[in-house]
Amino acid sequence: MIENNMITTILFDLDGTLLPMDQDIFVQSYFRELTKKLIPLGYEPDKLIKTIWAGTAAMVQNNGACPNEDAFWNLFRQVYGEAALKDKPVFEEFYSVEFQKAADSCGFNSNSKKTVEELKKAGYRVVLATNPIFPAVATESRIRWAGLEPSDFELYTTYENSRYCKPNPAYYTEILQKIGCRPEECLMVGNDVTEDMVAQSLEMSVFLLTDCLINKEEKDISVYPHGGFEELQRYVQGFRS
Repeated sequence: MIENNMITTILFDLDGTLLPMDQDIFVQSYFRELTKKLIPLGYEPDKLIKTIWAGTAAMVQNNGACPNEDAFWNLFRQVYGEAALKDKPVFEEFYSVEFQKAADSCGFNSNSKKTVEELKKAGYRVVLATNPIFPAVATESRIRWAGLEPSDFELYTTYENSRYCKPNPAYYTEILQKIGCRPEECLMVGNDVTEDMVAQSLEMSVFLLTDCLINKEEKDISVYPHGGFEELQRYVQGFRS
């Protein structure tokens, strides 16, 4: 039995949680801009998109043997050859420049910033537990699209600093090791039943934010505390009452 009054640390997902979005629309915008950037270098759009998905799968399947960044680029190299690694700086430039247009495909909720600020004022440690399939530059941009700053979080996961991905419970274990925290001291807040609520298997508390709910397996969400930001704030307030 998890004792909520032990909670010291709140972990937040980003996409669909702090940053409202329709994931399909976001991905379409992302790939549209990426292919426009790389077509002049000789990349064929369909093959490139297929390779990006394969690289993402390689990161999701990563067993901790290497950083997610290496898992992605090892796959990319297998498809395009060693010479393609010379284009890595072009990808980095893309995330700094053209990727910013994908912000238009996302929503905005002022409650994201308000909630994070109030939790920090209340003494909670706050971590951004976003699936680490993007480089830091892209993650930092998406944080800002949500009205927050990277410095608002004690840790934010990126493909450079992580060796696992959601829904592997080892992803959460790695975070716990980095911040020196026990699972029973944490609350994971996210919108994806499969990827975020799996933290409960480690004896973390969880809260399912339903504003942009993803429930691909059609699970019964009544088994989780759930709702919007107001319900989340009331839930957290109950920890210390």
